Amino acid sequence: MAKKQKYYVVWKGHTPGIYNTWDECQAQTKGFEGAQYKSFESETEAKFAFKEKAEKHLYAKTKPTQSKESLLEVGKPIMESIATDAACSGNPGAMEYQGVSSKTKKRLFHYYHPRGTNNIGEFLGLVHGLSYLKRHNIDLPLYTDSVNAIKWVKAKKCRTKLERTPENEDLFEYIERAEKWLQENTYTTKILKWHTESWGEIPADFGRK
Repeated sequence: MAKKQKYYVVWKGHTPGIYNTWDECQAQTKGFEGAQYKSFESETEAKFAFKEKAEKHLYAKTKPTQSKESLLEVGKPIMESIATDAACSGNPGAMEYQGVSSKTKKRLFHYYHPRGTNNIGEFLGLVHGLSYLKRHNIDLPLYTDSVNAIKWVKAKKCRTKLERTPENEDLFEYIERAEKWLQENTYTTKILKWHTESWGEIPADFGRK
């Protein structure tokens, strides 16, 4: 089945505009502090969005009839925070995660592996975020949109079902270092769930959905 065409609006980037591929969008936003961008299902929707303020779309609430969460129940996100997210092409496949400033979208850390899973990326991203905040002595909450990642971090164990092979041995060694960090360190960071249905995509989202 062919992958559905998406359109990417870049409000703030090297050259703001509407782009037809993720690679084109990434070229305009990578390394640009405070970049603002989002994907849309149709070119018409993207054109209308581009004419409006980015904030209207980046953290827009979904329609009440479509959402299981109401803005009244979950409140608004704390933008003085760090957000993490993962993306994976295939299962397993090319996996990466990143941590960004929720307010500016500036990338703070990033990791890539050619043979991982999305759940592994979410877990590693969350642990990396905890380590980053502690190492830099930063007191900010940490957001993830993954319930599994939160559970795995609390259990101090990556409960992946991915088979360990020579091709992903380095990834499993990385996972073991993350688990070891959780076992040997304490932290005061608040791990918070990003409510996608009420707030839109998490700031660390790769925009490939």
